[in-house]
Amino acid sequence: MKNICFAFILMFFVATNFAQDNFKHWGHKIGIRSNLLFPQNEFTNFGIFGNDDLSFKWFKFSHMFQAFYGYEISKTNELHINIGHGFYAGRAYDKKRDVVNGSFESTITPIDLRLRIVPTNKPNWNPYFYIGIGMMYYEVTKSPDIPSPVKPKLKGWTGIYPFGVGAEFILSEKFVYDISFGGALSSSLDLDGYWGENNFLWDGYFNLSIGVSWRGETCQSDRDNDGLTKCEEQELGTDIKNPDSDSDRISDGDEVKIYKTNPLNPDSDNDGLNDYDEIFVYKTNPISIDTDIDQIDDRTEIFIYKTDPLHSDSDSDGISDYEEIFVHKTNPNNKDTDDDGLSDGDEVLVYKTDPLVRDTDGDKLIDGDEVFLFKTDPTLVDSDGDTLPDYDEVIIYKSDPNKLDTDEGGIDDGTEIANDTNPLNPKDDMKKKEVIEIGVPIILEGITFDKNKATIKPESEAALWNAYTTLKNYPEMTVEISGHTDNVGSRKTNVELSIRRANAVKDWLVKRGIEPERIQTKGYGPDRPVAPNNSEENKRKNRRIEFLRLQ
Repeated sequence: MKNICFAFILMFFVATNFAQDNFKHWGHKIGIRSNLLFPQNEFTNFGIFGNDDLSFKWFKFSHMFQAFYGYEISKTNELHINIGHGFYAGRAYDKKRDVVNGSFESTITPIDLRLRIVPTNKPNWNPYFYIGIGMMYYEVTKSPDIPSPVKPKLKGWTGIYPFGVGAEFILSEKFVYDISFGGALSSSLDLDGYWGENNFLWDGYFNLSIGVSWRGETCQSDRDNDGLTKCEEQELGTDIKNPDSDSDRISDGDEVKIYKTNPLNPDSDNDGLNDYDEIFVYKTNPISIDTDIDQIDDRTEIFIYKTDPLHSDSDSDGISDYEEIFVHKTNPNNKDTDDDGLSDGDEVLVYKTDPLVRDTDGDKLIDGDEVFLFKTDPTLVDSDGDTLPDYDEVIIYKSDPNKLDTDEGGIDDGTEIANDTNPLNPKDDMKKKEVIEIGVPIILEGITFDKNKATIKPESEAALWNAYTTLKNYPEMTVEISGHTDNVGSRKTNVELSIRRANAVKDWLVKRGIEPERIQTKGYGPDRPVAPNNSEENKRKNRRIEFLRLQ
């Protein structure tokens, strides 16, 4: 008896140390079980049903072999069909007289249906308890040496009611080791070949059993506990034994069902960052190579340019990281690359200044100061066109860099400086006004245009400022500005071009403060040449702007 118990303990220890898997979704099982029986009747009760005999003088080796089939109904319930065969034996021990009146032996063949309930599913072992109902065929082959007060039925069928507890332990991928303790009550009093007058119990037995079973998986099994079923993993091509097929530290189930990443590729979008880092470290999209859609892949942003892969404009200056790096060559992590007080976005999009140069126009005033402090044009050395650089007006002469004639004395600041007069004192501006006769046209020498266009060339500024000064000095004057061309091309085209050029000159003057109602424009085309159109020099003379005082 001690050796048998030791063997069961040893097997239990071995089973727990071989545990490697789990029990989830096994589907069905086929197995065998060996049972050591402890018969229960009027001769053999040992302290459980009233007979306090623990000497085991009634004990005689009894054994039963069983085969079974199990089916998983749910995660907590299993249905088992058991078929067994064995022998039921013991000694007819009379404790009161301390004598043994022979022994009894019977063959038994039970068939039962059991409901196994699994309250919890542990990673490596599976505790359970069971109850059941069935039938058993028995045949008494040896009866006790004492006569039975009531004649027993020596063979036949009887009902049985099995019950017990146990646990399964994993031996390998397909095989499970099983240890249980339980018993069965029968609806017969005849299993021991004796029916006493005072029988009050059904005959039955306790059993200690060991078994091994083969288990098959269902399509819904999840052997590696990664959240994907066996069939899903087979369809995806992932490893059903490895919860993280691509070793990226994210389970296959989470990749497929939560993050929509590729469980077979640690870098689903092939941007050089593994999925784990994208999700948990950088918070980028693991299935998009360019999370913020700024034309720079996430890895390049993080490791090369140090920009924010979640924001297309890392420094929030109004220019995307891509444009800063590849178009404007500015620093995508610094709103003001040249540190001139203007953001890169404002320089590029608003003021048209150079975001890489603090002083775009080279006038020794930084762009930010020109815009916010002096209100000058950071793209022009001379904002008001008085021939004095903005820096000289602000720092040296203290004149207004946005006003042609600071003291409004009638002479522009540049002329005053050239004449050694004070641009801040209108009293020294007085000079004899030139006489502009009414009806006498004056050719504005030096005003030129792009070929076949009405776009004024930059070298025309000096002549335009002279016309401006004249109109400023004679506020009562009204004039006609007329455009003229050579005879190259059709007359209609030349007339249209000449009027557009005259309007361009008017627009320049009006933008600088001359009242538009003081200026009329006309286009005469080739109709009023001042020289024959027989040479390039004469044609150049005919392409002109004239200034005619009307009043």
